[in-house]
Amino acid sequence: MAIDAVKDFFAAHGIADRIQEFDVSSATVELAAAALNCEPKRIAKTLSLMVNGEPILIVCAGDAKIDNPKYKAQFGTKAKMLTPDEAIGLIGHAVGGVCPFAVKPGVTVYLDESLKRFETVFPACGSSNSAIELSIGELEKYSSAAAWINVCKGWM
Repeated sequence: MAIDAVKDFFAAHGIADRIQEFDVSSATVELAAAALNCEPKRIAKTLSLMVNGEPILIVCAGDAKIDNPKYKAQFGTKAKMLTPDEAIGLIGHAVGGVCPFAVKPGVTVYLDESLKRFETVFPACGSSNSAIELSIGELEKYSSAAAWINVCKGWM
C-alpha cells in the first residue's frame, strides 16, 4: 500500500509519528478539512498531470485551481490530468491519496506559490484517509520539489 511507503519514507526522516490516519475519508479537500478541523485552503492538494509524456505533481493550496494560461506558459502545453489508473501506475498513489512523498522514480514535483501564505499545510500521505502537518520548509524538503511555480488562480 502507498501509505506504507510514505510511512517508511517519513520513518527514515524521524517523523512518521506525525502522520494522521482517520476513520473517515480525506480524499477531497473538503473531506480532509473536515477530518482535520482546518480551513480547506490549508489542505495541500497534489495534482497529477502529464507533461510531454512525463508525469508531474503540482502541490497547491486547497482553494487554488489550475490557471490554464499560466500553466501553458510554464509547461508549453495544456494541463492534462492523469486518469486514476495512470496515477497509480505512474505516480504510485491512488487518486484521493496522491502526495509528493515516496513517489515512483521520474516523477517531478512542483510546489505552487499558493502555499506560501501558510506556516503549515496538510498534504495526504498516500491513502484516502491520511495527512501530515508540515511547515512550508518541510514540504519543500520532503517533497524534493524541483521548483516553486505560479500556475494557479482563485486563491488570492
